[in-house]
Amino acid sequence: MSAKTLVIIVARWRSSRRFRGTFPALAASPQARYTLRVEGSARSPFPSVQVLPATASRWDDLVTVFGRRGNDPSWCWCQRFLNSGTDNRESLRQEVAQAATAPGLIAYIGDDPVGWSRVGPRSTFPGVGGNRALARVLTDDPGAWWVTCFAIDSRHRRSGVGSALLEAAVAFARDHGAAVVQGHPVDVDALKAAQVSGSAIFTGTMAMFVAAGFSEIARTYPTRPVMQLRT
Repeated sequence: MSAKTLVIIVARWRSSRRFRGTFPALAASPQARYTLRVEGSARSPFPSVQVLPATASRWDDLVTVFGRRGNDPSWCWCQRFLNSGTDNRESLRQEVAQAATAPGLIAYIGDDPVGWSRVGPRSTFPGVGGNRALARVLTDDPGAWWVTCFAIDSRHRRSGVGSALLEAAVAFARDHGAAVVQGHPVDVDALKAAQVSGSAIFTGTMAMFVAAGFSEIARTYPTRPVMQLRT
């Protein structure tokens, strides 16, 4: 096994996961590879999930994750927090192709890409720094990384894919020097709606962050906690 490749087995205890080991520091090249494998136990209803950095060679896999919107350049394409141009699809493609550090992670079940999450230094997201509600509760921290969002294939929601991506995002951020990882999920229990669509919780759920070891540090709204995990 090369220095750039590491397989990490994640054991399951009930519905949560705990890492055994850490990712190696990635080389500057976006082609540097590593693997996170979340293993489902014999008694677990969840499949095994593998998480890899989003690199140029995996662009088609990322398009697949976005499903029917894969040919729509005006769709978000995870540009909401970046304030990019009008062709969001091309903006993300160029970002993935040119980034020295992968801008996000792709989850796989078998050979099928089933999920995506963006994670990076908080200071690189204008949509976070310029959010007035967040500005009231966040303090300047050059070591803070932010998990912005999740996109999960509708056929694989509620199967642990989002949690696997979040766990991998924490490890990825830590190995790139993050002192703290933060996010702004939705507290589903505080919502008034009886049913919640996937699009309403694209930033993740509070329960998912709590299961990954995050703690609430503030709220911008009754349903929107700011979650934090020191690495």
